[in-house]
Amino acid sequence: MGKINLEICCGTTCYILGASKLMNIDDYLGEDLRDMVEVIAVPCMNLCGSENLGGAPYVKVNGQIVSRANAEEVVKVIKELAANGGR
Repeated sequence: MGKINLEICCGTTCYILGASKLMNIDDYLGEDLRDMVEVIAVPCMNLCGSENLGGAPYVKVNGQIVSRANAEEVVKVIKELAANGGR
């Protein structure tokens, strides 16, 4: 299984609304998952306009968009993907 790609939108709105904390997602992952996840900071995903900022912060986990992302939700998605071989 390849690494799970965690893309975190670091555009101004997302960053202020919580993406800055998500950049430290390793603090929330168990040791068994840390090596499986590659964290990628993205300047802006251009998703705010479609939902009038209501869904920020945004992340993508292997391409799956998570809106109103928080550490608990993102870790849940990562665990589900890890259990399914990254798919």
